[in-house]
Amino acid sequence: MTATQNDQAGRKKRAEPSAEAKAAVELVRAAKEQGLSLTGPDWLLRQLTKTVLETALNEEMTEHLGYAKHEPDGAGSGNIRNGTRAKTVLTDSTGPVQIDVPRDRAGTFEPQIVRKRQRRLSGVDEVVLSLYAKGLTTGEISAHFAEIYGASVSKETISRITDKVIEEMTDWSHRPLDEIYAAVFIDAIVVKVRDGQVANRPFYAAIGVTLDGEKDILGLWAGTGGEGAKFWMSVLTDLRNRGVKDVFFLVCDGLKGLPEVVTNVWPQTVVQTCIIHLIRNTFRLTSRKYWDEIKHDIKPIYTAVNATAARAAFEDLAEKWGGRYPAVIRLWDNAWAEFIPFLDYDVEIRKVICSTNAIESLNARYRRAVKARGHFPNELAALKCLYLVTRSLDPTGAGRTRWTMRWKPALNAFAITFSDRFPAAETY
Repeated sequence: MTATQNDQAGRKKRAEPSAEAKAAVELVRAAKEQGLSLTGPDWLLRQLTKTVLETALNEEMTEHLGYAKHEPDGAGSGNIRNGTRAKTVLTDSTGPVQIDVPRDRAGTFEPQIVRKRQRRLSGVDEVVLSLYAKGLTTGEISAHFAEIYGASVSKETISRITDKVIEEMTDWSHRPLDEIYAAVFIDAIVVKVRDGQVANRPFYAAIGVTLDGEKDILGLWAGTGGEGAKFWMSVLTDLRNRGVKDVFFLVCDGLKGLPEVVTNVWPQTVVQTCIIHLIRNTFRLTSRKYWDEIKHDIKPIYTAVNATAARAAFEDLAEKWGGRYPAVIRLWDNAWAEFIPFLDYDVEIRKVICSTNAIESLNARYRRAVKARGHFPNELAALKCLYLVTRSLDPTGAGRTRWTMRWKPALNAFAITFSDRFPAAETY
């Protein structure tokens, strides 16, 4: 009998709605009594937001004055309530909400939940920055708010919101870096910038992999003219000045003159050209009908056990295809010095340094945002857009994401291979 009563009590308890559900039922009932629709210009959530904000502001006023509203002891306290003033704030979920902000006679009240001169709640700024990072113009973002939220946000206001990140971007670009990176991947993308007239400008990016297996976007740099080793010298020097003392591998797409530049900055760094780029360029120079056969013939080169075996496989390739495609043989021969370094290392190291895919995926995100914009009015606008893309990948602003699982085997191999350059305190 007791067990049955307990079961019935348990079922009754489970059937009772929660406090939140009761509150929701009461809100809907009150809304219907007042003639409020659940959606539309004066929908329930907007009224609820207004009530919550005004209640919080009145609580702040009570704390500021030291007595509650209508308390008889308030008149002699030296400062009293002095009515309210109307204010409209923009929220990201319910659009514009008109609220009544309480005032005090002395004018010393400083509200916190909605500060003085604040017209947008914090979430709105993040929406604007997110849309800008996706390549939308200020005009398109303004139209988006008008269409989705029914709110008027001028292009000038949106520009001011995005300009807030310029100082943050400057701090990020000058932040100190780690002393040692297992690998640094570098590449540049072309962006159209209107400076007098629209022209292609290279924007340089670098990704470092830390000894903890974290992917660290090291910086963004705006160049002039075409991509060149001379500008990469200034980029790598900047990284050194920000604290990078050693890099085990620098992986690139085979830019001419780059190895000499890298040696001047970090003498012990191994420069590795991207194997994927070599293979793509090989197919670009050959007829499609021979691709399967050529793929079979070049595989022994980049999977060879060492540089000697790779050279023997290359000689076989040259003998077979040199007459038909001399440009392919010249392509591999010119890149040979930067192609073979990875063949001297453990297979786990080979896997992570044989291509620039790490930075290619980042560049794909950059290109998506740049393509949506077409061109930028100036260099700063382009950098701001690229930085916001970087920021969206890691909202903490550090530009880092963890690659530990993928890089753990390679990090162990690095620790053995570069034991004389590895920090003694690190264990993997």
